[in-house]
Amino acid sequence: MALKNDPQRYGAVAQTLHWTIVVLIVVQVSLALIADDLPRGVEKLALISRHKSFGITILVLVILRVVWRLLNAPPPLPPLPRWQHIAAKVSHWGMYALLLAMPLSGWMMSSSANYPVSWFGLFQLPDLVAPSKPLNHLMHDSHETFAILLLTLIGLHVAAALKHQFWDRDSVLWRMLPFRRRT
Repeated sequence: MALKNDPQRYGAVAQTLHWTIVVLIVVQVSLALIADDLPRGVEKLALISRHKSFGITILVLVILRVVWRLLNAPPPLPPLPRWQHIAAKVSHWGMYALLLAMPLSGWMMSSSANYPVSWFGLFQLPDLVAPSKPLNHLMHDSHETFAILLLTLIGLHVAAALKHQFWDRDSVLWRMLPFRRRT
């Protein structure tokens, strides 16, 4: 498989970034749900710390993904109604924006609560904001709202991919699957 995108398929770099981010989102949602159910204590703090580390990892990967997409155009969509082209663009860039906003709001939430953010215990990141209860509440609410919006867009993205695969029977889904051979 080629590293770069071509007119028929996404390349190995785009696919690797895409599917790695997908797996990390599943990890993030799982960690958040598990941590929410735990009482305050060491186990909850450990899960939240991992959640923060994976969030920072997603932030870096999404920045790389956006840069890669700007430098390496995706394969063109098949002929579709104009509104579907617009919806695809808006939803993709919306997901990118939310995938950047989520870790940044979480990082600001931690900073505003005066909790450190480290990356898997290897190094501590600087605080983005000063401690502030009102800002902490705002970042907490923002983080939750971004999560709901992101999961909604992801659901629409998956539904659209499945529609293309099973209803339209075009190549849209296959372009991002790493195990699909060229036809």
